[in-house]
Amino acid sequence: MSPIKANVNVLLINVGQLVDISKASGIQSNQKPVYCAKCRAVMSTVSNLQSQQNANVWCCEFCGAENPLSGPGVRVSRHPHLQRHCPGRDVLYVEENHGDYENLEDMLVVFCVDVSGSMSVTSEVTPGNAMRSPTYVSRLQSVQDALYKAISSILQKSPHRRVGLVTFNDEVTVYGDGTSTPVTLRDWALLDYDHLQQQGETYSTPHCIAESLQFLTKRVKELREHGATALGPAALVSVAVASQYPGSKVIICTDGCANIGLGQLEQEQRYCAAPSPYFYSQLANYATEKGVIVSVMTFEGEDCRLAEVGRLADVTGGRINIINIGTVSTEIQSALGDNVMATRVMATLLAPDGVYFPYEDDEAHKLLRDIGNVTEGLEITFQFAVKPDKVESFQRRDRIPFQLQLDFRTRDMQKVTRVITQQRRVTTSSWVWAGSLNMNVLGVHCAQLCARLTMEGRVLEAQNLLHAHQDLLKDISKQRSSPREESVYGNWISTMSTICEDLTTDKKETKETRSLQDHPYSSVTDLSDEAANVVYQMKRARSVSGNQKKAETMNC
Repeated sequence: MSPIKANVNVLLINVGQLVDISKASGIQSNQKPVYCAKCRAVMSTVSNLQSQQNANVWCCEFCGAENPLSGPGVRVSRHPHLQRHCPGRDVLYVEENHGDYENLEDMLVVFCVDVSGSMSVTSEVTPGNAMRSPTYVSRLQSVQDALYKAISSILQKSPHRRVGLVTFNDEVTVYGDGTSTPVTLRDWALLDYDHLQQQGETYSTPHCIAESLQFLTKRVKELREHGATALGPAALVSVAVASQYPGSKVIICTDGCANIGLGQLEQEQRYCAAPSPYFYSQLANYATEKGVIVSVMTFEGEDCRLAEVGRLADVTGGRINIINIGTVSTEIQSALGDNVMATRVMATLLAPDGVYFPYEDDEAHKLLRDIGNVTEGLEITFQFAVKPDKVESFQRRDRIPFQLQLDFRTRDMQKVTRVITQQRRVTTSSWVWAGSLNMNVLGVHCAQLCARLTMEGRVLEAQNLLHAHQDLLKDISKQRSSPREESVYGNWISTMSTICEDLTTDKKETKETRSLQDHPYSSVTDLSDEAANVVYQMKRARSVSGNQKKAETMNC
């Protein structure tokens, strides 16, 4: 048995479960959390409380700071067993909501549809024979049919939900619910971010689908394809319209590369900004702040620059798919089923001083990750390690504590903090039995981290990580065979390895490669739409046993 090369100190968190407070009423606290003045850890049952000079003092288990426990809201007994009066290991703190009640049905679904000239391309859906000619359907016709089905589905399941329509070619047309005169934006307006945002945010709120069905269906039926592809301005207006209600969705269907207005990625028209993928990152952050999820669907066989445009979905928690005329309806229905469970989600992970987080922060023992919107089933992973000069001191410890703090807003705008504190055993040997490792946790972590590093341009780091996990997967398989997991995770590693190899072909360790590492967007442009789609799927990888009851899993 040889030492394991891959870092197996990994924490997997099922955020989708943890933000569902409807299942956590038994751990809700009426008091406010007590924070360490230095590192902002929260006092819990694993905290070390001492009585000093007629005062209770909490010596923080993460940074060592001494915190006198006094003042309003702090109730700690002077009983010798002080720990029994601390909050539990999993506590939910909910701030009282003083704002207006938020009706969960008051959300928008905005369909942002490409009606440029290329949407007239047809595909054969029914082969011909001696009795009849083959049947062809255009891309726009397939999207129109998918929208009819989606609107009917929303009417049946959520008749009070609001639905809007935005289309784009060389201009952007906002139809809303179809009951009023459309708003058309063209020429200079396609280059004015503030103007586009203001037009969307002040657009009249659509009626519920039960009232607007007939009008909206008529608008969809009348769509015709022509012109260029003002994808960026249309996406901005759609997000701005949806931003009126947290938890809303924007579903983008396109078949071409943005080539006019803000966010254009190839310069063809007179009204064009300089090509810049940063627009989509800016728009994604705006959507996340407003609690809007954006899904992006592009037609197969086209170069839509999905690596750049896909940031909208990647950051906001939406779906990214390459579709064809036969799958567009199914994919739109799937996107409609992705409901936002929490918004403005921020995860804070604390470990004792001396621990750090590889690929994140090589110094701090505290890590913050802005998650944004969370949909059901979202899992994230963290990797940690001990600084070389601290290894000896940690080997003398039996256990070390970890704390996860999740700050978020629920769909009804309640402000919530969930704090989970656990202690984990320390091993003094690098000779770990591979069969004891959790393949679910390690597989998801490898897929998510390699995909993220690839999108950041850190391809060589991703390759090294993949090689280490390939060896680890072999060791685990020898010790404890699990065909289903081995197949899934083995395919993930193989797929990511192929993509990384393609990106590094003919790129040796030269100045060009080092420049690639320094400029994340440069490597993204090398990804085909098919490769970008795979990488984005990997960033959202979920464990094979994703329906497991455990809310979080640690593998140390």
